[in-house]
Amino acid sequence: MSRTLSTVLAAASMLALAACSGKQVADAALPPAAHATPAPLPPTPDFGPPQGAPIHAVLTSPPNVPPPIHRNYPAKVIVELEVVEKEMPISEGVSYTYWTFGGTVPGSFIRVRQGDTVEFHLKNSPTSKMPHNIDLHGVTGPGGGAASSFTAPGHESQFTFKALNQGIYVYHCATAPVGMHIANGMYGLILVEPPEGMPKVDHEYYVMQGDFYTTGKYREKGHQPFDMDKAIDERPTYVLFNGREGALTGDKALAAKVGETVRLFVGNGGPNLVSSFHVIGEIFDTVRQEGGTVEQHNVQTTLIPAGGAAMVEFRTQVPGSYVLVDHSIFRAFNKGAMAILKVDGPENKMVYSGKEVDSVYLGDRAEPNLHAVATAAKANAAGTLSKDEQIAAGKQLFTGTCSVCHQANGEGLPGVFPPLANSSLVAQLAKEDKTRLISIPLHGLTGKVNVNGKAYDSVMPPMTQLTDDEVANLLTYVLNSWGNPGGQVTKEEVAKVRAQPAPAPGAEH
Repeated sequence: MSRTLSTVLAAASMLALAACSGKQVADAALPPAAHATPAPLPPTPDFGPPQGAPIHAVLTSPPNVPPPIHRNYPAKVIVELEVVEKEMPISEGVSYTYWTFGGTVPGSFIRVRQGDTVEFHLKNSPTSKMPHNIDLHGVTGPGGGAASSFTAPGHESQFTFKALNQGIYVYHCATAPVGMHIANGMYGLILVEPPEGMPKVDHEYYVMQGDFYTTGKYREKGHQPFDMDKAIDERPTYVLFNGREGALTGDKALAAKVGETVRLFVGNGGPNLVSSFHVIGEIFDTVRQEGGTVEQHNVQTTLIPAGGAAMVEFRTQVPGSYVLVDHSIFRAFNKGAMAILKVDGPENKMVYSGKEVDSVYLGDRAEPNLHAVATAAKANAAGTLSKDEQIAAGKQLFTGTCSVCHQANGEGLPGVFPPLANSSLVAQLAKEDKTRLISIPLHGLTGKVNVNGKAYDSVMPPMTQLTDDEVANLLTYVLNSWGNPGGQVTKEEVAKVRAQPAPAPGAEH
């Protein structure tokens, strides 16, 4: 008996048994001929010469993505990109000198089709102080274009490559010292679409993580230079999406409506850290890991290596603020790796009972913006800082730093967290021991305290992540809110207390 006939008879026997038992037979038990017809293979890329007139690529600044390509032939695509060195905010009241592709961090998004011939023009602004080049991970050839694109300030380089492989690829500067150029923001993404194009979605967004190394601590105000020692030791001051803290939060948040599909092109410029990319409250329907063609489904968190990228897709189901984070979670809450997708539309109680994500996750980013913090920083640098400016800045900072425990109205939680509103302890320390008042957020507070005639025995951790001006603004806000006695705390007073040894845990206050 032939092997084919044996297989068919075995399958027939299994079908008969299934009919008697009333059970379904798994597809895997059937011979190949019994399976459904496989899906047709995608079109084979055309790697022939370019057809038609040359096309100038549409480049977009993050988080925007160029429109999909609707061509069924390979073309000559001209890409023109300029390197610009410029000072920009890295956080409220903090500036940094970025080196950029196209004036933004990450650099301009590039979109071509598999099989296209790309004529690449790299310009280096005459105002630049450094030479630069570009290494595109989507290029097949030594250096990814780096050797062909070394460009001095005020000059332009040109090279050509064939887009052989589909996928989402990082590009970055590769001029020595390479790590410094990348750490200053010189990276971006290039998408090589498959010949059949990408499946249609309602929104495409461009998000790219990077780690930054400054001489000052996190959120320390003023201009902050690059710190090579921190970079070599891989101790970033900031870990950010799209080059700036708050680049994708508040009034700059990404947007969608309930029931819409969202595709995120997520890159990681590094130069050092691997990203554990996660959207709080969403599950990725589809992930193309490392920018390749293999799809994985129902993914919670996806790893994106330094110098790598991924495509993630999901359909929104219920409204709310969805927080994008690097789930190496201190990077999100203490280094800035946080973005927000704001979804509007009707609730669906069958899916979720319904409550907006509050300050537990959003922190101070729950505010539409932190302009008051930046305003206070500028006024402080100019020597014109007023109490009202401190109060406004302190109110915004309080939302993310203190409101979870002490509540937005300052009333605390009975028996757990003492109130700051009409607080006998705040009034006493403001009058008798201002140093002790400042020491509480700086060094924490452990043990029993009496506030407004009630005893509390909990732990307040030290807020060492706060800068001197942030502590001063927070305390000034508390002193002038909820019936407290008023007053003002200065940055200099905080610095003086910070320099002193932390007090030993005391007896009941």
